[in-house]
Amino acid sequence: MFAKDRDLLVIEPGLFREVMWNGQRLLSGTGDLAGGLLTLTSGSFIEGAIGPGHVVLIDSVPMEVVSVQNATVATVSIMRGDTNSSFIPGKWVEGAAVEVFTFEPQIAIVHRQILAMIGIDADDPDGLGDSAVTNPGALMVLEALGALHLVYASAGAPGRGGEGLLDRAKQYQQRFSMQRGSVVAMIDLDGEGIAETRRHPNSFVLTRG
Repeated sequence: MFAKDRDLLVIEPGLFREVMWNGQRLLSGTGDLAGGLLTLTSGSFIEGAIGPGHVVLIDSVPMEVVSVQNATVATVSIMRGDTNSSFIPGKWVEGAAVEVFTFEPQIAIVHRQILAMIGIDADDPDGLGDSAVTNPGALMVLEALGALHLVYASAGAPGRGGEGLLDRAKQYQQRFSMQRGSVVAMIDLDGEGIAETRRHPNSFVLTRG
């Protein structure tokens, strides 16, 4: 997928405070934070398939997972502007509540939709895959906006007590539509690593160098 949970949090800082679904919780445990090193005293990163790009809540404070060393140790960071930059350590905490929720199911739905928009059939084993997109970073924001729309639309559904979130869902739907009109996907048709095609999410034009 082009986007990760941390990308959604960058766009919507209140996300993991406003929406948390038990059915999408990967980890519930305790741990100690020493700067950027999080050591679990209960729970497992491996069992939850937790890795870089996930968001971990340490006493309800969100931090991004930079790397996972083993089942109980991970490097975490205060949210960074660039994932290639060094981690930013948090404060030292002992016996903290540690939880990891994910919105990967919603991201995956939007991912398939975006692939279809640029002419890639995710179900065709002989066709182009998402690895054919040579500029995945350009589609990251589009995918994150679409996922945020799904999350808030679901959280704000009638009867769930979050009706006030529907306005947020509409805002992200509008931002998704605007971003869709400006983004361009570069597609490698022959697997040589060079893009031969420029495709917009709602139409595409073939160009050859």
